[in-house]
Amino acid sequence: MMTDELEGRLALVTGGGRGIGRAISLALAADGADVAVSYRRDADAADETVREIEGLGRRARAYQASIDALEDAERLIAGIGDDFGRLDVLVNNAGVASRGRAVADTDPDEVGRLLATHAIGAHHLCRLAIPLLRERSRGDIVFISSVATDRMAATGAPYNMGKAAMEALAATLAKEERDHGIHVNIVAPGLVETEMGRRLVKARGVDDIRQLDETMPFGRVCRPEDVAGVVRFLVSDAAGYVTGERIRVHGGD
Repeated sequence: MMTDELEGRLALVTGGGRGIGRAISLALAADGADVAVSYRRDADAADETVREIEGLGRRARAYQASIDALEDAERLIAGIGDDFGRLDVLVNNAGVASRGRAVADTDPDEVGRLLATHAIGAHHLCRLAIPLLRERSRGDIVFISSVATDRMAATGAPYNMGKAAMEALAATLAKEERDHGIHVNIVAPGLVETEMGRRLVKARGVDDIRQLDETMPFGRVCRPEDVAGVVRFLVSDAAGYVTGERIRVHGGD
């Protein structure tokens, strides 16, 4: 369903070409937003998402950027300023999975990489984006985290640490930016049917993620569109009095 509720607003979705990011990009475009899609490596997927957004009658552009690199973040925000002249919504979605090893067996470089992507890179991007967001009558920052921070499961320390630091950033920003009209919220999915989700379950011996449907709440694995629907709500007028919240999208499991 398409609406014009976000007409005139521009959203930046990091990792917006595939999986959850793609679903968020398309959902915001369906509500009227123009969308900047950032990607790290898969230019073809990002370009296809841009074409789909343009097919909805919205403006869109893809930007190559590794969020963990400060110079890339600077180039990304500068490019958006030059191309669109505004920014209303920032969705920090870009992420990477850990290798699933115990702390004693984890490569130190992996810890740095996950913290850089999920938390430090997100900090850089927010710092750079906030001046643009403050210029608008309303700004939104949404962080895509994970229920991993509820469970802190074994063999996931780098990922758990990265997402926990991200949530600390979000909680702090919500307090700092409220007086500037910026809403800051967290969406925390469980297992989602994406390329990353398929890799995770395959590592556990499950060849097809859909085999898990009958064991999941509501008889199916969470879809990217389920996560996108919550983001859609959080940046809408319906959430005009909502900030500093963390919404789990895991079927109540």
